[in-house]
Amino acid sequence: MILWFSIVQVIAASVAGVLCVVLGLAGRRPSDLSVGAMAAVLLLLIVQVVVAIIAPLAGNPPTGSLLEYWVYLVSAVLLPPGAVLWALVERSRWSTVIMGIAALAVAVMVWRMHVIWTIQLA
Repeated sequence: MILWFSIVQVIAASVAGVLCVVLGLAGRRPSDLSVGAMAAVLLLLIVQVVVAIIAPLAGNPPTGSLLEYWVYLVSAVLLPPGAVLWALVERSRWSTVIMGIAALAVAVMVWRMHVIWTIQLA
């Protein structure tokens, strides 16, 4: 289940990132589609926060550093709203590209969080 959820998160963040980068390079300013894609990424990250709180209580502690995991998670949760806020204030096509880059960074962070939780030994 954890692998499946991590893969879904990575795919969602990657699709949102590619979508935003393509829209930005095509000259589009932030649109409902790009902001909605980032909102979907954020929603999955909020679910990840809930899972990260409940999983250790259910007997599934991380195999790696808990501090490193939470630093990645908090950083990943802050990236989408920060990128969207900046894009909506800036309203340029390059701000849409930056949203895409932030989503791709979230994809990398999510996979690293999966490695810390399930694969990496402390």
